Amino acid sequence: MDFRPGPAQQLLVATAREFLRKHADAAAPWRAMAELGWPGLLIPADLGGSDGSVLDVVLLVEELGRAGTPGPFVPSAVVATSMVLHGGTLDQRKRMLPAMAAGERIVTVGLLDSGSSFDPERISLTLDPPGRLTGRKLFVEAADVADAVLVVTRSADDLVVFLLPSDRAGVGRVALDTIGVEKSFTLTLDAVAVGGDDRLAGGRESVVAALAAGALARTAEMVGAAQRVLELAVEHAKTRVQGGRPIGGYQAIQHACADLVRDVDAARGLLYRAAWKLDAGAPATADVAMAKAYAGEACLAVARRGHQIFGAIGYCDEHPLHRLHKRILAASLDCGDAALHLETVARAIGLA
Repeated sequence: MDFRPGPAQQLLVATAREFLRKHADAAAPWRAMAELGWPGLLIPADLGGSDGSVLDVVLLVEELGRAGTPGPFVPSAVVATSMVLHGGTLDQRKRMLPAMAAGERIVTVGLLDSGSSFDPERISLTLDPPGRLTGRKLFVEAADVADAVLVVTRSADDLVVFLLPSDRAGVGRVALDTIGVEKSFTLTLDAVAVGGDDRLAGGRESVVAALAAGALARTAEMVGAAQRVLELAVEHAKTRVQGGRPIGGYQAIQHACADLVRDVDAARGLLYRAAWKLDAGAPATADVAMAKAYAGEACLAVARRGHQIFGAIGYCDEHPLHRLHKRILAASLDCGDAALHLETVARAIGLA
């Protein structure tokens, strides 16, 4: 097993880091990202994409998390793309994926009807005869810029996914107050007409594949943000003088920084292992769950310990630490929180 980044992936990381450094103050350079081919990483070359791997996406999203870059990359280029790839008909894939790969079309996903973790048994969105969707979806990212949305409902015995244009009659959105920079919305569906062409051929399997890819992307986002917290904390420990010497000279601060390294490296190792197994086609359900659950707790611990090292300045709006903390917290909940993924791990090792 060797999931270390290869030469092409190292180039991807270096390019991303330099690009994001130059665009640090940009709201969301989506078009510029599209010119680099990033939205098409998971899409096959014959559909306009880059034939990339899950590990490619993980490495890129880690850099996005480190830089704190907002935008619709994870919902559109990861979750929605995976759902269309695994569940779309040939016509739907040909119609949607080339435009998504080129960054010309943004697609978001509506999963949650209630709570903060997706539970197929708690879906309340209804499909009324002769084919009208009524209900809502919570915490839908990028609904203000998306051209289409994938919404998940259920039939008697399976999940059903519909691909809806954002401007279809009956589709509305209400902005939610959020702690971070990412915009989130409640998507409302008021007797929205749907037909056979709107329904993805794959149901549950497409949702499972999309959630796995999304969970790893959010894990990578947390690892990247935690890595940046680590870098900032070590630099602060070297330069902040108290009692006549840098605070990094005190053993308590040294131990705190060592804890940051441990948590970041352990989370990254689990992340890369899970991505490698997905790319290899090996069973990876438990690995994805372990990576997401561990990172959700470890990276939050990194952010909290970072605040202890920095003190009051870490809470000031001018300092990036509080924004990184908020990003980690939001990512820890998306595509399954720690409790949900720990249940998956428990089942995998035979616990009732």
